[in-house]
Amino acid sequence: MKPFTTVGGVAAPLPASNINTDVIMPKQFLKGIDRSGLDRGVFHDLRFDATGAERPDFVLNRAPWRQAGFLVVGPNFGCGSSREHAVWGLSQLGIRALIGTSFAGIFFDNCARNGLLAVTVGDDDIDPLMERASDPTRTSFEVDLLNQRIATSDGFTVRFGIEPTRREALLEGLDAVGATLRYRDEITAFERSYLETNPWSA
Repeated sequence: MKPFTTVGGVAAPLPASNINTDVIMPKQFLKGIDRSGLDRGVFHDLRFDATGAERPDFVLNRAPWRQAGFLVVGPNFGCGSSREHAVWGLSQLGIRALIGTSFAGIFFDNCARNGLLAVTVGDDDIDPLMERASDPTRTSFEVDLLNQRIATSDGFTVRFGIEPTRREALLEGLDAVGATLRYRDEITAFERSYLETNPWSA
């Protein structure tokens, strides 16, 4: 995974509540045998009409949000089915962080496992962030995971909390396997000791 330390970029607003994983990644994009092309599927029915043409009124089809690296989202983002494709697609589209007041549990865990930072902020902080993300002159955000801070181009800052193990994995770009392999020497030593004590288990 790509490490996340301090990342700057454009933030796009998606204020609707309960945006589910079928909206984020419609079911027709779950048929592939690999992860390729999932960026096309992200918010597909919102981004494109029945002919495949872009819908000009959708925020991610408009400047400056077309190049968004962050999404400021409404409550309970990522609810619905547990499809991991939703997170894979968001990452392929270039989204590095999601900022909201609440996320569906499985979706939140899938974000952490795949290097997508999901930042939970308080109710008092989301409105100023959404307001700035909605203003094309103030969409530039910086998300600093090291210091757990969001800063906007006009000087507004928000501090956020994050579970230490999630923070460490994101900072170092480690998935679950990578995090486990940091202890390879200890694992090898345990295996050797266990086999010496219990040779019948070999």
